[in-house]
Amino acid sequence: MKCRFSSEKVAESVEEFCASVGIKRTSFYKNVAEGRIKVLKAGRRTLVPITERDAFLRRLAGENA
Repeated sequence: MKCRFSSEKVAESVEEFCASVGIKRTSFYKNVAEGRIKVLKAGRRTLVPITERDAFLRRLAGENA
């Protein structure tokens, strides 16, 4: 049985998330503490699923509509 890996990214770092969404790290961690952004921990690394980034942007768009 061959194992297939997708090259599609499923999570990104805090820095990548902040750059793609356009917020600062302080705002990021405030949103995490408030439960607006769900994160994964891999050892000391904090990762944000791509699906969570998309959901966060949809929520922001809904709040500003």
